[in-house]
Amino acid sequence: MGRGPAELRNDALKVGHRGRGAGVRYSLREIELASLADRFRGNVWYANSNASAGNPGTGWGQEFTTISECVDAAKADDVIAVAPTHVETVTAAAGLVLNKTGLTVFGYGNGDRRPQINFTTAVGADMDVSSAGITIKNIRFTGGIDALTGPVDVNAADFTLIDCVTEDVTGQATDFIVSDDNADRMTLIRWEHRGAAAAGADSAIQITGGDQVTIEDAWVYGNFAAAGIETITTAQTNLRIYGGAYRPSYIRTVNAADVAVTCVSGATGDIGPYIYARLKDDASNITEAFVGDAMRFMQPVMIVNADGQRNIETNITASAG
Repeated sequence: MGRGPAELRNDALKVGHRGRGAGVRYSLREIELASLADRFRGNVWYANSNASAGNPGTGWGQEFTTISECVDAAKADDVIAVAPTHVETVTAAAGLVLNKTGLTVFGYGNGDRRPQINFTTAVGADMDVSSAGITIKNIRFTGGIDALTGPVDVNAADFTLIDCVTEDVTGQATDFIVSDDNADRMTLIRWEHRGAAAAGADSAIQITGGDQVTIEDAWVYGNFAAAGIETITTAQTNLRIYGGAYRPSYIRTVNAADVAVTCVSGATGDIGPYIYARLKDDASNITEAFVGDAMRFMQPVMIVNADGQRNIETNITASAG
């Protein structure tokens, strides 16, 4: 059986301290993760790709070698603690399946030392989120093969992604995160997408349907033929894409399409406030940078389309005075 929340709290500080080197104070991220550990009442399972095979997964020094093993051992509302520099390789469709309700996956480490899930070998290689209420925090997802078709695949409600990175390493994922109409209340907080400058991507995230999907304080970069954030097929209800005054959302596209966000016709919700978009071309593209015929636009939604220029607010039709 996995360990309890108090042990997770203590181990969070221990592993974070070791990851930073002797005599180094805990980072704010490590303290936050340790304090969050007190909120969980499930068992705790441990993953570390540098561990020995055959461990029971019940503590640091006894880790499973994969997150997948932790998921198999876990029950609803359990926690998976993942060590710094862990690497999980996913080579096929449904190569990693998160299918325990309320499961929480915590990654430890800072920057590129945070745990990595790498998708490679097949363009359909993916992680399926197939049970409700799953949370992932502080994980780096990487594309290890060109033209991946949705390596992070969300098919259940109440999924939360916090402080995570999606990154093109080899080639470009077509759409890195995809969700379907079952992903009500999906929430992405402080998500960073490091897309490739070369052409090949359609979007960083492609959303199909869903109610109350939220993207908050995002940083998105890539060469997006469709848009940095794209919704398709089934109209969303109560979609929210925004930033904060002290941490605005930033979207940069280096594709001549010059679209930061595009929403399928009939999608409802709010875009903004505090979104900043940087386009490729110095052209008449300000109105077209954000698309949503039934969306509400909350200023500031700011756009700049050339070096050496200041941004301006979107010129989408204003409400009547």
